[in-house]
Amino acid sequence: MSSDSALRRALARARDGKALDVTEATVLLQARGEQLDTLLEHASRVRDAGLRAVGRAGVITYSRKVFIPLTRLCRDRCGYCTFATAPHKLDAPFLSPDEVLEIARQGAAMGCKEALFTLGDRPEDRWHQAREWLDAHGYDDTLSYVRAMAIRVLEETGLLPHLNPGVLSWRDLQRLKPVAPSMGMMLETTSRRLFEEKGGPHYGSPDKDPAVRMRVLEDAGRTNVPFTTGILIGIGETVTDRAESIFAIRRVAREYGGIQEVIVQNFRAKPDTAMRGLPDADLQELAATIAVARLVLGPRARVQAPPNLVDDEYALMIRAGIDDWGGVSPLTPDHVNPERPWPQIDDLAARTEAAGFRLRERLTIYPEYVLAGEPWLDPRLLGHVAALADPDTGLAREDAVLEGRPWQEPDGGFVASGRVDLHVEVDTSGRTHDRRDDFDHVYGDWNALRDRRDGSDRAVAASGAAAGGVTAGEVRGALRRAAADPAGLTDAEAVALLSADGQALDELAAIADDLRRQAVGDEVTYVVNRNINFTNVCYTGCRFCAFAQRRTDADAYTLSLDQVAERAWEAWEAGATEVCMQGGIHPDLPGTAYFEIARAVKARTPDMHVHAFSPMEVINGAARTNMSIRGWLEAAKEAGVDSLPGTAAEILDDDVRWVLTKGKLPAKEWVEVITTAHQVGIPTTSTMMYGHVDNHLHWVRHIKLIRRLQEETGGFSEFVLLPFVHTSAPIYLAGIARPGPTAQENRAVHALARILLHGAIKNIQCSWVKLRDDLCRQVLQGGVNDLGGTLMEETISRMAGSENGSYKTITELREMVAVTGRPVRQRTTEYGEPAPERLRAAAASDGVCGSVRRVLPMA
Repeated sequence: MSSDSALRRALARARDGKALDVTEATVLLQARGEQLDTLLEHASRVRDAGLRAVGRAGVITYSRKVFIPLTRLCRDRCGYCTFATAPHKLDAPFLSPDEVLEIARQGAAMGCKEALFTLGDRPEDRWHQAREWLDAHGYDDTLSYVRAMAIRVLEETGLLPHLNPGVLSWRDLQRLKPVAPSMGMMLETTSRRLFEEKGGPHYGSPDKDPAVRMRVLEDAGRTNVPFTTGILIGIGETVTDRAESIFAIRRVAREYGGIQEVIVQNFRAKPDTAMRGLPDADLQELAATIAVARLVLGPRARVQAPPNLVDDEYALMIRAGIDDWGGVSPLTPDHVNPERPWPQIDDLAARTEAAGFRLRERLTIYPEYVLAGEPWLDPRLLGHVAALADPDTGLAREDAVLEGRPWQEPDGGFVASGRVDLHVEVDTSGRTHDRRDDFDHVYGDWNALRDRRDGSDRAVAASGAAAGGVTAGEVRGALRRAAADPAGLTDAEAVALLSADGQALDELAAIADDLRRQAVGDEVTYVVNRNINFTNVCYTGCRFCAFAQRRTDADAYTLSLDQVAERAWEAWEAGATEVCMQGGIHPDLPGTAYFEIARAVKARTPDMHVHAFSPMEVINGAARTNMSIRGWLEAAKEAGVDSLPGTAAEILDDDVRWVLTKGKLPAKEWVEVITTAHQVGIPTTSTMMYGHVDNHLHWVRHIKLIRRLQEETGGFSEFVLLPFVHTSAPIYLAGIARPGPTAQENRAVHALARILLHGAIKNIQCSWVKLRDDLCRQVLQGGVNDLGGTLMEETISRMAGSENGSYKTITELREMVAVTGRPVRQRTTEYGEPAPERLRAAAASDGVCGSVRRVLPMA
């Protein structure tokens, strides 16, 4: 037990509202008797302040639900679970659609509004009966069946699905978000001992790895899914484990804002389980844990205790700081704790009232997220939730009528809206504001992000991998290796080269330029192309992006299909051979919208090369259509997509990505999209955006990963270096990112890219949009052979604060190169020769269509 003095000190800090650390929380978890009463008093005060702040003073909520046990098969083997079973004990591996809908209809008839889908983790990985059932019924996997049944429940009953399918990947969350207002998964514990030691409750259960489960919580936050989680006490964890688990949940809740409720659940021993002989968790212990959770998580957290597991101690749990009883069913049993029946809702209301509170019904998605709407609530679910929610409070409407409503993708009709002339106005009137109105919260908690960044920096410093501290001798040695064996550079040698300056930097550039000459000769190439960013409405939450807008923001816009096609035609008339099309992840656009965009361009300009859709857009399209990545890419190719931009790469290291962006695809997903594109015959570019919250080792590893992928697939046409433009980038305005790379770093990394990619990728491109003209000239003498395109309408970097214009004419590109004395050649996307007719048209327009030309004032 902790010392009495330590407990008194911790209670005093809790009384004074001071932040607790893990040690103090561990001490408080052991409070009993009068000290427990004091702890509960402090927790109640914090809870009450939070309820007052959201206009629900004196209210404790619950959700009226039905429990749909879609399958009781599971690939895990938890020592306390009675829900999971074996196929021979079931009539069928899965409930049939008719059985699912019958449960849901009965629940709707009894006034339920939540359909809780509970099931084991990926049973087809363990049980062939599950795999065979899914195959026989036409489902690729269990989650495809979950998705289909959620849609059926929405359409035929009006109940709102809450999905508990266990461990989900980032892509799984993308697939399921459109069909469920909320999802959940208990963290249970962060104790690795319970997972790794033989005989532990989680031993042999791959989905109970604490690191895996924490990643699910983070991915849910990145995907803007209102998510339920919690801890399970009394399964062999220590009180320190318990405190650490609460703090782990707090970190995710602060950083992403997506933890809608935290359940504190007590272990109850069950017959026929490996842990049947263990004592139940003590209810005083449960109350102390709830109180500590409340103090650590703060007033904005929603904290729940399942009412069927607390015996008659309802008042004790309310005193401990809960503000929610969770889901209660008037119809179905608690299939996870079948020996513990739900209380009658009238009885629960009476017991809540006896403790001085009113019981109010909520929906499966908590009121705060109902009222916030986008990005937390997918547009396809807005009507279903609005039918059941009180528009003023976000709680359940007492007069709601349960009836099925259609669920469908948006119809794909593109209607022009917003600031559709931004592509020309960005060079004149510019953006309306330097930041979005929701700057303080849409990207997550900036203070939590600083903590993550600081932790990453400390880890880098401890590993010795930080840039700086490189000696002149190390640079000279690395230069010798680069000249003799470019592809053989070690990470340390490559990092050393990034510190080269003065004469050493000139020598590095010369080595790179010699390799450039060997690979592609002296020609400097460019393409006459047009960027068409068809929408900037996006809720992904990339913290470096100043382009993304909410649909209601002054600078938001969406182009119609006709406008996209018209801009492609204008580009064709100006001699373009390529359109590069990317856009925000607009919540209203269906997954097939990308195909329609490609078809519209091909219909108007059949010979135009369509270079379109980043890996993030591919993932979005595949998730919304419930197609595989391969299937979606094959359909895109058929629709007219000729190549993919390898953007959305940023830095292919998730430690960097999760600081740089809230919700963009993880590195492994980028790799899968790109390699799959190459496999189906779609070439891509490759990119790196650098100079923000990264370090030199990240750059080296990124470039080496690009090389490995090229050696496997051969599908990259070029490598494009994209220096971070900081001026209006949210992460810079928040004081977390640095103001882009230095001129020395830009020269060094362009040269290093040529060296590390020698023999793999021939073409190294600089970005004139992001570099000044003089820096472009310098990197052209240090390994670069391509200037990219005339672009015609570059909006993304201009919105971030780039001052280099939104297009360059052929004349301007040639003037940039002239000082180097090298020949300049117009190319196609594939680095071939444009047709003579294209060259003539480009020469006549100087590579830029008239509609975007800046009109110079009269002298």
